[in-house]
Amino acid sequence: MGIEHRAAETSPEELLEILERDGGVIVEGILNDDDLAAVRSDLSPFLDASATGDNDFWGFETKRVGALMARSPKCRKLALHPLVNAVCETYLAPYSDGYQLHFTQAVCIGPNENPQALHRDRGVWGGHLNRSIETQFSTIWAISDFTTENGATRIVSGSHKWDRDRQPVDEEIALATMPAGSVMFYNGSVLHGGGTNTTSNDYRLAVLLHYTLVWLRQEENQYLSCPPDIAETLSPELRALMGYTQGGPVLGFYSTPGKP
Repeated sequence: MGIEHRAAETSPEELLEILERDGGVIVEGILNDDDLAAVRSDLSPFLDASATGDNDFWGFETKRVGALMARSPKCRKLALHPLVNAVCETYLAPYSDGYQLHFTQAVCIGPNENPQALHRDRGVWGGHLNRSIETQFSTIWAISDFTTENGATRIVSGSHKWDRDRQPVDEEIALATMPAGSVMFYNGSVLHGGGTNTTSNDYRLAVLLHYTLVWLRQEENQYLSCPPDIAETLSPELRALMGYTQGGPVLGFYSTPGKP
């Protein structure tokens, strides 16, 4: 089964219905050319200075850059996008009384890259969370076109409802091809992975922004990736999303050093 595509004007309710059923959905036409140029401008210095990965999972021809809230003003706006947050809030509401930014990364898949192993993102917490709890709402923003040839994300629609050990056959693996400016919503339990880049000179650039339950440890330590001296310059809404707030009755409280 393939992955559904919808327009940017699609209601959160319809997107939630597809997400519940399939584990992922693509929304096209979210970003315009100016938005894409701004993201590329923000990220280019960091990608240019980064080395490629050193193992099969991270990719030997793939560059990855984190700490996007500290490094990219445009990615901060993506993290707060109204449609993303409307869908995220409703989707994760049954499992928590709030959500937080979990992980930020730019991923540039280079020519001749092999496919990444299919995986579930909830694996970062090991096997300690009951499968009845959905851990994440995640986004992959297409900053370049995602094509069959340049490494479009592979996704197995419906696999979030499978038994944990079931493996897909080839016909069940779809490619999340989408034009630049699109975003894919998906959950933490659906099987997915970066695709194969068979081109000689085409780079697939994406921005990953993942959200999780307010009571779970974030994969990316936002307080070190974007420390207080930078965070204090950001909007209160973004700081709260990153975890500079109190979740639940007392989670995240702090005492001021040097005061009783």
